[in-house]
Parts: sequence; structure tokens; C-alpha cells
Amino acid sequence: MSARRVRIATFNVNSIKARLPALLRWLEETRPHVVCLQELKVTQENFPAGEIRDAGYGCLWRGQSRWNGVAILARGNEPVERRRQLPGDPSDDHSRYIEAEVGGLVVGCLYLPNGNPAPGPKWEFKLKWFRRLQNHARTLLKSGAPTVLAGDFNVMPTDLDVYAPERWTTDALFRPEVREAYARLVDQGWTDALREMHPGERIYTFWDYFRNRFARDAGLRIDHLLLSPDLAPRLVAAGVDREVRARDKPSDHAPTWCDLA
Repeated sequence: MSARRVRIATFNVNSIKARLPALLRWLEETRPHVVCLQELKVTQENFPAGEIRDAGYGCLWRGQSRWNGVAILARGNEPVERRRQLPGDPSDDHSRYIEAEVGGLVVGCLYLPNGNPAPGPKWEFKLKWFRRLQNHARTLLKSGAPTVLAGDFNVMPTDLDVYAPERWTTDALFRPEVREAYARLVDQGWTDALREMHPGERIYTFWDYFRNRFARDAGLRIDHLLLSPDLAPRLVAAGVDREVRARDKPSDHAPTWCDLA
């Protein structure tokens, strides 16, 4: 990666304790400037901040026992906290959103609810959370600050983002309502970095552990990086480090990234 590029990545680690060696190896190999992590699955006090900082990264995190949990890492820098909850519902105690400033860049790291089974309470919570995200994203755009929203959105935006669209029509990750919600979010003025750089390609970020899906490349694209309008012209590359998914004891997600000039 060129020294003149800034790499921003998102990685659902599916338990940072279980994947810490894999995470540290990937950080050393690729040296992204900013990393958003999801599904930490550790309490606040058990986050491995020491190991992360020893790897050269400042960190800001919000843990939660057994599930959820989000973090922002910054190479050679300390993320400056802006918020650690998505506005709009004071009763929401899920650790699903954290926002920081890193070197003049606003970074929102998110882990959108899965929503299954749908219909049902979890599905309604997902749609409500999506509406809150849309509202906050609009506020971020109005601020004029260069912003990235990165994370596991738990939505495949189009048929191109799922290996067998016909099998997913009733799933909460692919129902029309959630795809429309994602489209409305992007239509505010955000650029989907991976799709912008790979139009028309089948490119995945997640492969379930079951039924040999990684070997069969039966994947989903559910991890996204959305860029505000002032950042979009600086987009020069985007990709998925799928080799990380092929390693020993991997997360079911692969790191997804974009490079800005």
C-alpha cells in the first residue's frame, strides 16, 4: 500500500478473544490505518487493549458480555470518542455503535441487528435500528465532516451480493424492507466503497461455517464501508482479504477495506 493512501477496514471478528492471534497477524501484514471491529463478545474490562496497543494501535471500544461489542482501532493514533450509542432510543443497551474522530476523519463503527426470525420482535428491532441509523447518518452528512460508516450491516443490498438469492427471500438479511432501508441510506449521498470499485462483480465478505460454504464460495456481502460525498472522489481501491477466512480457526467474516488517496 502506498504511503500516500489511507486504508480503512472493517472486520467482524466473531469473538476477539478467540480470534486475537488472527487479528494481530492481519494487522501486522496489512497495517490498515483505521479498523472497525464487530462482535467482540467480551466485557468492557476484558478487551485486549494491551495486545492491541503493543501492535501499534490506539483503541476505543464498547464491550458486551457474550455478544455484540464494537471497537475502533487507529494505527499510531488514539481515536477520540464522539459517541458510543446510536441516538434515538435511550433504552437500547446493545453495544452496536461507536463513533470517533481519527486524524480529522469521523468514523462510525456499527453492527446492525440480524433481525431473524422475521417477522417478529427481532425483525422489528432491526427496522427500528435501521431508521435510527438513517437519521444519524443524515446528521453526519449535514455536519460536513469527512465520514466513514463501516461495519457489519447484516444486509445484502442486491441479488449480486448473495450466492443464491432465491433461497434468501424470507431472511431478515435480504427481505425487501431491509434492502430498501439500505438503499435509502445510500441515497442520502453515501458511496458504497466496495461496490463502487467492483461494479457487477460477485464479491463476498461472509461465509457460514456450515455446509462447506467457504470452499464452495457460497457467500454473502454484508460488511460495508460507506463514504461521505467529500471522501468518495478519494476512493482508489477496495477489497476483501478473503485469505484470512481460509486460515486456522477463522471468523466467518473476512476483513473488508477501502483505500483513500
